[in-house]
Amino acid sequence: MLLTERYKDDIVGTFCCFDRLIFQGCLNPVGNTDGMTAFFHQKNMRIFDYPLYAEQWTKQIRDHIKKVAHDNAIVFEKQPNKKKRKESIVSTIIKKRGDHPGIVCIIPAMELCPTFKPWHDKNTHKTYFRHDQSKCMHYYFYFIHETLGLCYVRVPTWPPFRLQVYCNGHSWFASILEENTITYSLHDNLFTAIGDCDKAQSLADSLSVAKLHEFLESFAQTYCPVQSWFNAQYHWTIMQAEYAMDIIFKDRQKLSIVYDSLIRAAVHTVKPDHIATFLGRKLNGNYQGEAGNYFNTRIQGTCIRHSMGPSAIKMYDKLYALRIECTTNDVSFFKHFRTVNHANGTLSSKVAPMKKNIYSLPALMEKMKSANTRYLHFISDILDPTVGINKLNKLSTPVIDNNHPYKGFNMFDEKDDLILRSIARGDFLIGGFDNKNLRRFLGGYSPNTISRVLKRLRLHGLIRKIGKTYRYYITELGRQVILMGLKLKERVIIPGLAQCQHC
Repeated sequence: MLLTERYKDDIVGTFCCFDRLIFQGCLNPVGNTDGMTAFFHQKNMRIFDYPLYAEQWTKQIRDHIKKVAHDNAIVFEKQPNKKKRKESIVSTIIKKRGDHPGIVCIIPAMELCPTFKPWHDKNTHKTYFRHDQSKCMHYYFYFIHETLGLCYVRVPTWPPFRLQVYCNGHSWFASILEENTITYSLHDNLFTAIGDCDKAQSLADSLSVAKLHEFLESFAQTYCPVQSWFNAQYHWTIMQAEYAMDIIFKDRQKLSIVYDSLIRAAVHTVKPDHIATFLGRKLNGNYQGEAGNYFNTRIQGTCIRHSMGPSAIKMYDKLYALRIECTTNDVSFFKHFRTVNHANGTLSSKVAPMKKNIYSLPALMEKMKSANTRYLHFISDILDPTVGINKLNKLSTPVIDNNHPYKGFNMFDEKDDLILRSIARGDFLIGGFDNKNLRRFLGGYSPNTISRVLKRLRLHGLIRKIGKTYRYYITELGRQVILMGLKLKERVIIPGLAQCQHC
């Protein structure tokens, strides 16, 4: 039973939407070396004169930034030091000015930026641009948008003028709720109450990427109008994304009781193969990235983060809500079924990494929501050990089929323990397993023996067969029983017996 059902009398509701979103705008085609090379050739400009042209463009963009500041009566803030974050500067100014729409402040910061380097190849005798990295002054325009709420646009003063735009999904959906006359209460980036959760969730799921695209183009034109200089358009991609599931409790004390037991269990229970399963991936022997758990204490409470490469699942308490959050710094980490355009011009439909284009947001939302849901199912199973105790009886009771008895499973039996651990592996939860897969982990077992083991597991309801195949999935019962049984054995029974040294 999900914890949302178990504690339904203590829960106001559940709401899912994007949280932090950062987009990157790259000028197309001059945002890459080939495009900039072609632009210089087309304009009959010497490639090695690039620094001179870049300085002219820098002066023009600086003049534009000064004009925007003058027109809005904004004074440039000082560059923040390492101890003072930009967010604290912005929040202080908002407290004084209020939260009405308009520019809040402009913060300059000297930061790294991508750039181009003129290059002459002595072998091919061709002159072109190569990728390089340098530092330039960036200006952070913080403003409150009528629809997206508090945003910023990061404008570099050196070509290729790659933009960065931040917004928050909770603020965005707050404006959508207002348009649809749905009452809500938003505090510190959290909906503490929503008048109609079902309708609100439906609105959150119907994300208008086209409208978002219009906003991004408007920001670029307002704060960095360089498109006309190069006869180019900004191509917008997803740089960072967070998708949150908020389970809103009526009472902070009840949330604390539930959360404390969850956080302790998650720290000890979640393994790398579980993390891969949460995020819809398989953890195989070829995986070279990092995967693990990170527990840290925040000002508001504690947070546990299960990461795999550029993506992660987080769980933390926030005011009255238990928040489960899927995050990524690279959306191509997720794979889905889509049309693929091959280099030879042909098209095919297959499972492929997700495109970084902003129009992948609906598909990304679906993947992240599924990841949060899988994590919710997992923590619901480990929340109450009595669920496993009741179902252990079914695991251990013999079953008779065609007058042939099939004994139950004993977790203290070395062979049975190995069998149950093998079928509960995270890399089997998505694709299932067959006789050959199990032989890799059950050394010394013949194919016939494995077949009898599979039937024994199936008769006890721990696995089910996939139709017209020889593959099996672990059932919900099997997952719960094995998880709770191992938890009781490793965290309660064995440590308890170990303390009885003189018994």
